[in-house]
Amino acid sequence: MTVRPPLRWGQPVAVACGGLAAGALVAALGGIPAGDAVRLLIYSTLGAAVAGAAAALVLQALRRTTVGVQTVVAALAPVLAVAIGVAGATSHMFLMSHDLWVLWVVLCSAGGVGILVSILLGRRVAGAVRSVGDMARRLGETGPGTELAGRRAVPGELAALANELQQTSARLAAAQEQAATLERSRRELVAWVSHDLRTPLAGIRAMVEALEDGVVDDPETVARYHRTMRREADRLAGLVNDLFELSRIQAGSVSLTYEAVPLDELVADAISATALAAAAKEIEVRSQVRQPSTVELSTPEMARVVRNLLDNAIRHTAAGGTVIVDAGVDDDGASAVVSVLDACGGIPEDDIDQVFEMAYRGDAARTPGDGGGGLGLAVARGLVEAHHGQISVHNEGPGCRFLVRLPLQRP
Repeated sequence: MTVRPPLRWGQPVAVACGGLAAGALVAALGGIPAGDAVRLLIYSTLGAAVAGAAAALVLQALRRTTVGVQTVVAALAPVLAVAIGVAGATSHMFLMSHDLWVLWVVLCSAGGVGILVSILLGRRVAGAVRSVGDMARRLGETGPGTELAGRRAVPGELAALANELQQTSARLAAAQEQAATLERSRRELVAWVSHDLRTPLAGIRAMVEALEDGVVDDPETVARYHRTMRREADRLAGLVNDLFELSRIQAGSVSLTYEAVPLDELVADAISATALAAAAKEIEVRSQVRQPSTVELSTPEMARVVRNLLDNAIRHTAAGGTVIVDAGVDDDGASAVVSVLDACGGIPEDDIDQVFEMAYRGDAARTPGDGGGGLGLAVARGLVEAHHGQISVHNEGPGCRFLVRLPLQRP
């Protein structure tokens, strides 16, 4: 259903009345008799009315044609109005037919030039309209689309529309590129996680079959198989938990329950939770809490962030190394800072921007072991951003430092 805008007659009527008043003023200044002035006003008004009605009918008939044709018709309407008004007035005022023919010659030549000018201007406007239409058809293809032809010679509305289309096209192209990147990441994640799930499951299945068939019966080997199955089951549970948490983050369904938490207790709990993994590699984990303070945050989610950072640091630090956890209040006093410094040897500059992406593990080969599923840092970034905080990483000293900034007060 087409909704037509309401007709507003106030402005056209005001313009017409202003024209009649101007004509009467000019007649008075020129000393034209009142009777002649009235006749001139009547002739000019009738001529303008006839020309306007004729232009309206023609435009109605040509409503399906191009904008250029309609622009020519609209431009010819005032020319026709002047011609009719002048012809009607002078036909009763000129005494010599020669003078009347001279007037018609002037009107025809001027009208021809007016038609030519209107055609040229109409072609420019039509070209601009076609350019805008082409831009609209190419929205979001590869960039901002084509430039508007003859930008300086087109109406401001079309130029503004072209600018909006260019900006919209750029945003759509960026959104499409982001969607394509996310889709590639999703496919890689599915493939890599499938590998990470299939490998421990195959090992667990082989050990269970060996135990069921009696291939392994000595107590020491059976106990080792049980420990291995337990460890692999824990790995699978951790991977599933990471996937679940990551799906919640991407769906925007993370529910945070804020409470006042001492920063030193948060760090101490995370260190205690990773103590066994650190002891297995003889890694020393030291904490340095500066200016102990209370931060408003969601304890389970932020504890998971610190644990993930510590797990990552312990995993990539060589045996016998040191991991330092530093916490405190930033210099501006508006945010809390938690950093984890490991001894991983540093991250290549080409990879440092990909550390927080899904399924990034720092090595090209997807080999089983303690490399994790590559989701811990992605989960940490999502939870930090859910707290309106920031997480970053940079190389420092013997390894790299992961830095988390959180607002002290609940946003």
